Amino acid sequence: MRPAAVAVVGGGVMGASVAYHLALRGQRDVVILDRGDGPGSGSTGRATGGYRAQYATAINVRLSLLAREKLLRFTEETGVDPGYLPAGYLWLAADAAELEALRAGRELQHAEGLREAVEVSPEEIARLNPAIGLEGVVGGAFCPSDGFIRPLGILEGYLAAAGRMGVRVEWGVEVRGLRRDAGGRVVEIETSHDSLAVAAVVNAAGAWAAAVAAMAGVALPVVPLRRQVATTGPFDLLPADMPMTIWAGDGFHLRVRDGRVLLLWPTPGVAGDPFEASVDPAWVTAVVAMARSRVPVLRRATIDRAASWAGLYEMSPDRHAILGAAPGCPNLYLVNGSSGHGVMHSPALGQLLAEIICDGRASALDVSALDPSRFERGMPNPISGVL
Repeated sequence: MRPAAVAVVGGGVMGASVAYHLALRGQRDVVILDRGDGPGSGSTGRATGGYRAQYATAINVRLSLLAREKLLRFTEETGVDPGYLPAGYLWLAADAAELEALRAGRELQHAEGLREAVEVSPEEIARLNPAIGLEGVVGGAFCPSDGFIRPLGILEGYLAAAGRMGVRVEWGVEVRGLRRDAGGRVVEIETSHDSLAVAAVVNAAGAWAAAVAAMAGVALPVVPLRRQVATTGPFDLLPADMPMTIWAGDGFHLRVRDGRVLLLWPTPGVAGDPFEASVDPAWVTAVVAMARSRVPVLRRATIDRAASWAGLYEMSPDRHAILGAAPGCPNLYLVNGSSGHGVMHSPALGQLLAEIICDGRASALDVSALDPSRFERGMPNPISGVL
């Protein structure tokens, strides 16, 4: 049986971030286990690459601000460009209630240090994104330091930097069992290739996290939720630095990436396999009609159905991450349930979990709001319908 000080289950951006930050703190003999054939074959490779700090809860604002600090140093620290482009997030409100929800969020954001987030009038919205049809828009919110990142760039950077510090990555390895001792600690991982004797395990398995936790007898309230993306053909009538633009009422949003426009509408998702790349044809028809109504210039765009795709979010009950040691299993560490925010928060969550593993507590932020036992204690975070 091979030994490993820390085994990280999941080689996506979250697992790579944790492994990198553990190695950075001097932890040796860290191994990443992933069932995929190589980097980006899971949910990270299907992420659309948004970054924002405009949230309605303090912990998510703080995670975003810590992540932004790290994104600004990312190239220096890893040698890879994370693609951070502060093009902004532009939220649109259709009525007074939506506008008030954005205002309430902004008050909290200012209190947490995101002072650049502002309210915008329809006239200012027209300046920020001239392509938007303003019918029914009463105002909105804008933060210029929000924007875009490259998920695969962040993954590449963390894997490369971790590898230089001795982290091993094993692809095509499926975890099949976690054996605990009489004291409740995980002592052995059974894989499709062999077994590892471990001192600690990190569950960074994304949408599969609940199944991994169950191998150790831990109930983890994380479920997969399928999300779909429709993409246009090559289209040059919207600029690459157009802000991510979101209708607060129904969540329809769009951005430009690699010379195409990505169209997204978070209708109730269907749990399923993220390697199933096809999308629902009826959903594509509906989202395209919505896009052409709200962004008239898109009536001139073609839709590349073959290039459209689907992937999975890992949803927690309160749509916030679950971070820390699993209840009743002190050396099984959870970094799960980011609910669509995983890539953008991965720099912060990786650092914070490394602090918890190495020091027994996170020092960069108070992460009590993300404690894995909060659901059992009846203390979930509030859920916002807008932010």
